[in-house]
Amino acid sequence: METLDGKRYLTMVSSGAAWLNAQRQLINELNVFPIPDGDTGDNMYMTIEAGCRVSPGPLGVTTAAVSQGMLTGARGNSGVILSRIFAGIAQGLADLEEADLPAFEKAMASGVEASYKAVAQPVEGTMLTVFREGVAAAAGSASFDAYFDRLCAAMDTSLQHTPELLDVLKKAGVVDSGGAGLLQIAEGMRAGLHGEATALPESSNAPAQQVDLSAFTEDSVLEFGYCTEFLLRLQRSKVDLDHFDESVLSDWLAAHGESLVFFRDGSIVKVHVHTPTPGEILNHCQQYGEYLTVKIENMTLQHHENRMDERYRTKGKALGVVAVAAGGPLQEAFREMGADAVIEGGQTMNPPVQAFLDAFDRIGAESILVLPNNGNILLTARQAAAMYDKARIEVLPTRNLGEGYFALANLDTSETVDEIVAELNEALEGCVTGMVSRAIRDSQAGHSGDYLGFSDKDILCGSPERRQALLDLAERLNAGSQDIALLLTGADVPADEAEAVTETLTRQFPRTEFSQITGGQPVYDYILLLC
Repeated sequence: METLDGKRYLTMVSSGAAWLNAQRQLINELNVFPIPDGDTGDNMYMTIEAGCRVSPGPLGVTTAAVSQGMLTGARGNSGVILSRIFAGIAQGLADLEEADLPAFEKAMASGVEASYKAVAQPVEGTMLTVFREGVAAAAGSASFDAYFDRLCAAMDTSLQHTPELLDVLKKAGVVDSGGAGLLQIAEGMRAGLHGEATALPESSNAPAQQVDLSAFTEDSVLEFGYCTEFLLRLQRSKVDLDHFDESVLSDWLAAHGESLVFFRDGSIVKVHVHTPTPGEILNHCQQYGEYLTVKIENMTLQHHENRMDERYRTKGKALGVVAVAAGGPLQEAFREMGADAVIEGGQTMNPPVQAFLDAFDRIGAESILVLPNNGNILLTARQAAAMYDKARIEVLPTRNLGEGYFALANLDTSETVDEIVAELNEALEGCVTGMVSRAIRDSQAGHSGDYLGFSDKDILCGSPERRQALLDLAERLNAGSQDIALLLTGADVPADEAEAVTETLTRQFPRTEFSQITGGQPVYDYILLLC
């Protein structure tokens, strides 16, 4: 093969996704922490899979569509970095019908550059290193086959060396999980190049959305219309692509629907519109091209599902707040403290970029403060903020639920956004957070099944008893030197145990004022915030 076209590229990326899917549980288990610490394999797969559900066209258009899908589907830090790799590749291949090997090599180098730019402080020994070293070693190959052979071999070598660059990997006895996932994608792309592509599953493993059929009965009235979204590929047989004025289409849509979002990227038109007659919209737009994706949802059902949150959602307000949380009691607490939208997510279940974009739209505030409440969600939130242009978005670097709760409790909406961000950042710097979670494998701190107490990534203590692990953790964090302590109890902690351990902490550290709330969060049995 001397040139790469859009169809082969999509086949290669889909094959890469399939190879990753086959090994993603193994990659999930490569976490360097002996507790559930994010599902790298799942995050990377859901990101790349979101870019594979497109139709092939010219190479530049196909790479852009793949990139856009991955961008909005990106989950977790590894997913965001992966999406930026493919965004760089798409940028390098823009406007090309096909690409020869030198052009493809330049595009891969653009992917390296884009991935490093996505991270504020790039760390070597991660997937960044594995991809960079693989691309550098493959440069100057004589053919596409040789290029991918050298790419995969060099990435494998680089992956095996990651523990030498990161001490945390060396201590855990594992290679970098993101790099391992990226190698699987490269191997799958090579198989696709050689005609040995593995097909993707028919659908992703995301749970199907449940529809409340009782929300729209035989006697209901269509009050809110249909939320209609689609990607339309303009067809040369129907329009003159070089001289097509998309305002003709956008003006018609604006006159026949509401809440129109419309943009054109090359020959792809993205439309979001609210209408009581989606059939009329689809029939009209088909005279310009053919559909890549179509989604129609009855907004009466959406309104019914979200009606309990209406008291927390105020259109046009000056400042809105988006928080990420898992656990019903804690989500409700965030709402009652003023969060306008609470996104379901946390450790091992990182929400995609699109979840943040949807939340920003629902709030409709002039400025929006985001509390990601997890270090692995922080980069996703920042990417969503960079993509959103309808409001000022400020992402507060809250790395756990305790910090998010503290930030919301101390939010003073009478101040300017700049003052709020500055004061909360300063306040968070003086806080220390410890967490207790059950080990999923043996480590220097204890055996599988023991409870580990840690702060950031430092394991401070371990015990077979959950309650004792918390008490030891409080001692190691010098809880008695702080004025205020907040204890969030997890989903598996009985109420009587939570009450008893809070009383013990109060006696053990009489100078510190302890308060306890039922967070209901998974993974972390206890979160202890000291300020």
